[in-house]
Amino acid sequence: MVLAPSRALAEDACELVEVDYEPLPPVTDMVAAAEASAPLIHAGWGSNVAVEFATGFGDVAAAMRAADVSVRERLHIQRYVGMPLETRGVVARWDARDDSLTTWNATQVVHFVQQGLAAALELPPHKVRVIAPDVGGGFGTKANGYPEDLLIPAAAIASRRPVKWTEDRREHMMASAHARHQVHDIEIAARRDGTMLAVRDRIWMDLGAYNGWGIVLPYNTVAHLLGPHRVPNLHVECRGVVTNKTPNAPYRGAGRPETVFAMDRIVDCLARELRMDPAELRRRNYLTAADMPYELDIPYRDGNRLVYDSGDFRANLDAALAAADYGALRREQAELRGRARHRGIGISGYVEGTAIGPYEGAVVRLDASGRAVVATGAASQGQGHETSFAQVAADALGIPLEWVTVVGGDTAAIPFGVGTFASRSAVNAGSSIHMAALKVQEKLRAAAAALLEAAADDIEISDGIACVRGAPDSAVPLARVIQASLPTFAGPGAVSPDFEATVYHHQPTVTYTSAVHIAHVEVDAGTGAVRLLRYLVAHDCGKLINPVIVEGQIHGGVAQGVGGALLEEMVYDEQGQLLTGTLMDYLVPTAMELPAIETVHLEYPSPRNPLGIKGIGEGGAISPPAAIANAVEDALQPFGVRVTRAPLGPSVVLGLIAAAGLSGERR
Repeated sequence: MVLAPSRALAEDACELVEVDYEPLPPVTDMVAAAEASAPLIHAGWGSNVAVEFATGFGDVAAAMRAADVSVRERLHIQRYVGMPLETRGVVARWDARDDSLTTWNATQVVHFVQQGLAAALELPPHKVRVIAPDVGGGFGTKANGYPEDLLIPAAAIASRRPVKWTEDRREHMMASAHARHQVHDIEIAARRDGTMLAVRDRIWMDLGAYNGWGIVLPYNTVAHLLGPHRVPNLHVECRGVVTNKTPNAPYRGAGRPETVFAMDRIVDCLARELRMDPAELRRRNYLTAADMPYELDIPYRDGNRLVYDSGDFRANLDAALAAADYGALRREQAELRGRARHRGIGISGYVEGTAIGPYEGAVVRLDASGRAVVATGAASQGQGHETSFAQVAADALGIPLEWVTVVGGDTAAIPFGVGTFASRSAVNAGSSIHMAALKVQEKLRAAAAALLEAAADDIEISDGIACVRGAPDSAVPLARVIQASLPTFAGPGAVSPDFEATVYHHQPTVTYTSAVHIAHVEVDAGTGAVRLLRYLVAHDCGKLINPVIVEGQIHGGVAQGVGGALLEEMVYDEQGQLLTGTLMDYLVPTAMELPAIETVHLEYPSPRNPLGIKGIGEGGAISPPAAIANAVEDALQPFGVRVTRAPLGPSVVLGLIAAAGLSGERR
C-alpha cells in the first residue's frame, strides 16, 4: 500500500513497486473448470466446484415420459456489472483525543462495515463511526466487503492523518464485483394443450476467483426459476465454479435475470414447438389470485418455505397485453413482414422474493416544534428514501411531510442495522418507521389528552394539530403539547416529555413482487441492429407509497436490463485477461437507446408487514434480457433464428442469421 500527499504522487510511487509473478495455467471456462481434469484455482480444494447442490419436487422423470412434447436448450447469460455513476471510495480519520475512528464510505451496508472494522482493528463498535453520505448508486456492487474498507482506516490510524482513496473507472471495472454469467441446460415438458408438466435444469455459475457470497446467488437462481408458472414437477442441479476472473457478487436482480432468461426462453421454445402464441401459453400456466398463498415445495434461502404471499400473475399478463394492444402489434407485425421489415414482440414474467430479513430498525424522535427526525440503517443510493420514509412517518404521526427529516447511513444515528440491498428497504425500514412513528403518536395523544382534558382515544392528530374528536375548537398545536410536557419549576409536567421511539421490525420471510414485461423491437437483418420501439411493465409491488418513486426504480432497472440484453459484456480472453475494461469497449445504455417506459400498476398488498408493501428496487432489471431476446427471435422468425445467448449486439445477431441460414432453418 502506498500513501502520498496526492493521488498523482501515489500513482508515481506505485511504479517503484516490483512484483514477481509465476504464470499458472489460466482457467476461464466455467463448464470446463468443473471437470476433474481442470487446473485448480485453489490447490487445497481438490476441485474448482465451490458450490454444488440439487433440489426440486415431484417426479420429473415420470412427467417427462408422460408428456406430449418436450424441448431442451443450452442458454448462455454473459458476465456484466453494475456501473454506478460514483465509483467506490473511502475516507478515514483517526481522532487521538478519544481513540475513535470515523470513516466515510460509499457503501450500502454501514453497520456491516462498522462491525468488520471494529473486529479487525480491535476497537469497541461505539468507537467506530461509519457514514455513507449521498452515494451515487450502489446496485449491489457496494454491498460487498472490499480490502480498501479496512486498509484506508488502518492507514489513517497508522499515519495519524486523514486518508482518502477513490477508485477510478478502470479500477472499478477490473476489481469491483462482477455479476451474472451462467449457463443453463434447461428442458421443459408439456401436454399438447400447453399445460406445463415438468422443468429440468442444470446450471453452471462462474463465481470468479473467490466465492464471497456462499450459496446466495446460485440458490437465488434456483428458487426463482419457475416464477409465475404453475409447474408440478421440478429438478435443478447447480454448480458454482471458480475461475481466474473478478469475483462474482449480487448486482440488481442477484441471480434472477439469469434464471428468468432461461425460463422465458424455454417457454418461447415450447410455444414454437406447440405452434401456440407465447402469450396464450403463459396465460394457461400463470398462477392467479385464487391460488394465493401458493407454496413451492422447496425452501427459500432464508430457510422458510417458499410461499408466494399475494398477487395475480395472470392479471399482470392481461394488463400488460391490454396496455400494449397486443393484437394490434401482431397484426402490424404480419403486415410489415410482407414488406421485409422485421418486428418482434417478446414477453417475460417474473416473481421476485423481496425484503429479505432478518430486520431493520428505525428511531423516530420529535423536537420541541413537533418536527420529526427519522433515523434508519438503510442508507440511500438514489432510491428516494428521503421522500418515501418521510411519507410513512408523516402519515403515522399526523404531521406535514416537510416536517420530517430522514437520516440514513450513519452508525451514530442508530446502533444496529442491515442495509440497503435485495429490494428490502421500503418493507423493512419502512415498517420500522411506521411502527416507531405510531408509538410516538401514542405518546403525543396521551400528552394532548392531559392538556385538553380528554381521553387519549378521543385525540386525533392531523397536519401537526391535536384536537378532540368531534370538537374541532378544542385543538392545540403539537409544539404546545410538547412544551406542556416539559418539567418546570412549578412541576414535572403532565406526562414524560419522551417523544421518541425505536423499533426493529423483524421480517420472518420475504414478500413476492411480480411483473410482466413486453418488449417491442425492430431488427435490421442487414446490419444486425436491434431498435427498441416500446417497453412496457405491468407490475405488482403491493401497496404503493409513492408511485413516482416506484416508476423511477422500474425505469432505472429496465435501463440496466436493456444494457444486459443488447450491449454489456465483460469479456476475458483465454489467458484470463479482461478485454472490456474501459467504457470505450464496454457499452452501457443511454437515453438514446431507451424508449419511453410504460408502466401499469397493480396492487396486491402483502400480509407480511403492516404497510402491505413489497420491494421494487431490483424488479425492473430482471426481465429485459429475456423479453428482448424473445422479441428478437420473434422478429427473425422467417430466418429460423434461435436466440441462445445474450447480449444481442449487431455482430451476434448477424451471426445468428448466418447460422440459421447455414443450417437450412430459414423459412
